[in-house]
Amino acid sequence: MGYQRTCSKHQHVLKVIKMKCNKIKYALSCHKEGFNCSQAIFSAYAQELGLDKKTTLKVAGAFGGGMARMGETCGAVTGVFMILGFKYGQIKANNKDAKEKTYKIAKKFISNFKKRNRSILCKELLGYDINTPAGRKIIREKGLHDTLCSKFIKDAIEITEKILTNN
Repeated sequence: MGYQRTCSKHQHVLKVIKMKCNKIKYALSCHKEGFNCSQAIFSAYAQELGLDKKTTLKVAGAFGGGMARMGETCGAVTGVFMILGFKYGQIKANNKDAKEKTYKIAKKFISNFKKRNRSILCKELLGYDINTPAGRKIIREKGLHDTLCSKFIKDAIEITEKILTNN
């Protein structure tokens, strides 16, 4: 009996790891195709959230490059915020518990993301201002979308999976 419970627990853990790897693989592929970080992250969770990919891609469309390429909050972070809001968000004005839970989980995500990457601001993460032509040129020339942004996407999904598993 104890063996079955242990095996069942291990099978669940392996399933969670596989799902996380599939989300990371999908999101990185999506990003490489030309979608922004926010679109890549949010659409990786479309099925889990009961949404279609087209909807998630459209909703997250303006959040790339740190909110409309302004260099502000990283698209990987805003993509996760949409996931957390959709999963835990307040749907009744007087449901303050849902609002507080969502904020608490979002702050936990931010804390973990900052531990790994020191910031949640796109221009600080990339080291260049994506809001300027000169900054975009350097980011492109150095291949930072392929290196750094890919890392931020992977980190965001790893942190999100850990949070979703524990909440």
